[in-house]
Amino acid sequence: MKPPIKVLIVDDSAVVRQAMSDLLASDPAISVMGVAPDPFIAVQKIAEEVPDVIILDIEMPRMDGLTFLQKLMSQHPIPVVICSSLVEGRCETTLRAFEYGAVEIITKPRLGTRAFLEEAKVQICDIIKAAAAVRPAKLLRPRVEPKRTADVILPKATSQAMVRTTEKVVVVGASTGGTEALRVFLEDLPLDSPAVVIVQHMPEKFTASFAARLDGLCRVTVKEAADGDTLMRGHALIAPGNRHLLVKRSGARYYVEVKDGPLVSRHRPSVDVLFRSAARYAGRNVVGVIMTGMGDDGARGMREMKEAGAFTIAQDEASSVVFGMPKEAIGLGGVDLVLPLERIAGEVLRRCAEDGGSSNAHHR
Repeated sequence: MKPPIKVLIVDDSAVVRQAMSDLLASDPAISVMGVAPDPFIAVQKIAEEVPDVIILDIEMPRMDGLTFLQKLMSQHPIPVVICSSLVEGRCETTLRAFEYGAVEIITKPRLGTRAFLEEAKVQICDIIKAAAAVRPAKLLRPRVEPKRTADVILPKATSQAMVRTTEKVVVVGASTGGTEALRVFLEDLPLDSPAVVIVQHMPEKFTASFAARLDGLCRVTVKEAADGDTLMRGHALIAPGNRHLLVKRSGARYYVEVKDGPLVSRHRPSVDVLFRSAARYAGRNVVGVIMTGMGDDGARGMREMKEAGAFTIAQDEASSVVFGMPKEAIGLGGVDLVLPLERIAGEVLRRCAEDGGSSNAHHR
């Protein structure tokens, strides 16, 4: 039997430290090895015993969380999960933590209904387990500045709504490590790329800021999906945190539906929900991509897409922060091709340029 995952909680709020400790104590696979009200005391704790995962608040006295994260990653890389409150103005700061090496984000536990606390417990414990599976070497991801074109200065071209039913739709699912993987993927897409629909496991309130951040970096237009949004060339839609996202079709028009509902594959939004809707409503017009992440969300949906005639791609182990979701999809037989992250966008564009024809003739 594996020893429990050792967690260090760094937060200046005694209430949050206690609530998080109680929540994690409910899972026998996790052990809270210590708590610290600020980074200076955290350093002392780490010197005594190295945790497997650190839960880190952003706003603290004496030293803020981002500064501590940068120092930690340069000297002693340990998987870090950012714990942030649901405040709109802080979302952008929190998202910068991913660039500095954080692997996941959770919202601070708050008192609510029993159902809310049970869901929070499931999701937070799963995130801790995902973070513990990250190898330290994967945390040291030097950001490579993209080779920019004049498109970063020119206004974005307006796209016309789709008129042909052969128009391709790209659906992407990601979890742990996905925020940076999606950045790499989307930055490689041209202005007129096929429509992209994305589920990234992320708490509510953060997805709008995440989409805005990507929109500023990419040639395609990136936004948080709203119910009824039409899928258009040159546009990428990201599922809102805590809401499921489905691809639907009305005549020649593809659009998205944003829905409430229970956790699916332990997640909301769920990659399986997106993928299965794409299989049902777009079939062979889909190119599906499953990226880095813990667990099996998306595996069944990807197999269903492949059976419906879609072409499916999984990120390879070497470029994945956690090779859980891609591995499960491959194991279920739902993947046509396994590629390193930097080659996925090119392959997606190539497959989308192919006119019709069953994709299931293509295999790894």
